[in-house]
Amino acid sequence: MADIKYCVSTYSFNKLIKKGEMTQFDTIRKAKEMGFDGIEFVELNARDGEDIKAYAQRLKEEADKVGIEIANFCMGADFINGRNVPKSEELDRVKGIIDAAALLGVKTMRHDVIGKLGEYLTFDTALPELSEKVREISKYAEEKGIMTMVENHGYLCQDALRVEKLLSKVNYKNFGLLLDMGNFLCAGEDPALCASLIAPYAKMVHAKDFHIKSGEGFDPGERFIKTRDGSFIKGAVFGQGNVPVVQILRALKKAEYKGWISLEYEGWDDVFDGIRIGFSNLKKYVEAIFCE
Repeated sequence: MADIKYCVSTYSFNKLIKKGEMTQFDTIRKAKEMGFDGIEFVELNARDGEDIKAYAQRLKEEADKVGIEIANFCMGADFINGRNVPKSEELDRVKGIIDAAALLGVKTMRHDVIGKLGEYLTFDTALPELSEKVREISKYAEEKGIMTMVENHGYLCQDALRVEKLLSKVNYKNFGLLLDMGNFLCAGEDPALCASLIAPYAKMVHAKDFHIKSGEGFDPGERFIKTRDGSFIKGAVFGQGNVPVVQILRALKKAEYKGWISLEYEGWDDVFDGIRIGFSNLKKYVEAIFCE
């Protein structure tokens, strides 16, 4: 598909990275070996004491050597409370990481926006401050040649309507959406309905699947996480779970989406098998749907 390119998120390898069995440099080589067009980095896992700019430059050099594109960069942020730094330092922290992202050569990046309400009573009352800071970050990134995005991610800004409200309030040409197919479930929402609402804003897509169990029953135990509405979900191989991924891809086609689709595997099968099978399903579905 000329208008669709495939990448894999380094988060897909996270279990192996956490065990010390892989590094982010290893994921570059593995993504190329598995046939992806690109790789998406989630955070920068610099060694203790290593400057993140120097680390980003080394990642870019490795990707160039291997012959694979760095498609996107994702990072956490919280402009209302601060993330691992005081609130007053959060903007500067994020700008510093944008400087490093620019060395990766990416044209897009996702940052989170809020982790908890903090001093605010509701999401809507936080919107004015939130949107002002998001716009400042987007303008800064624009100077570096990077478009910023929010993702339906992190519980508080995960609902389709809240995401749309933020996009509308920021109202800036360099700020868009990273649409994650599975994350609507974390807020107890219907993924197909949500995707149909906000697909026109998508600048990047995460292909993700989950197994779902109703909150009417008991907690199914290990490996399941509780959603905001009290249901239970567990990561699945793309195409083997309960997320209506085909319906979402059709919504993206209707919205005339073009660009990267990043496979983000969070399942409990063998990591490489989960990525390989999910990638095969993703390509099959995209080729069928976008050619309908």
